[in-house]
Amino acid sequence: MKFPPMAIVSIMHRISGVLLFLLLPFVLYLLYTSLQSQADFEQLRQFTMASPFVEFLLWILVSAVCFHFLAGVRHMLMDCGLGEGLHVARVTAYLIILLEVIAMIFAGVWLW
Repeated sequence: MKFPPMAIVSIMHRISGVLLFLLLPFVLYLLYTSLQSQADFEQLRQFTMASPFVEFLLWILVSAVCFHFLAGVRHMLMDCGLGEGLHVARVTAYLIILLEVIAMIFAGVWLW
């Protein structure tokens, strides 16, 4: 079954929201630990750099935040009546997918 790009973006927006919700305890732990002291921050930084799994989780997190933000802006603009036509909705869906791929590449380069 082939979904239209608008449906893919909408479904992925929901999935990224759930993913952000599930990763929230991990993010809060990282924030809490990094703000305790300079030594804790350095220890956390060393742990993050030494573990490919943690780097991968951070990449997934940054990618999910970027996608959720981009798709959320698109949805809010559509709620305001902009881009409701089929052609414009299709083009903006492809644009969101393209921008997310670019954001994922930049996030990967930044983290690794």
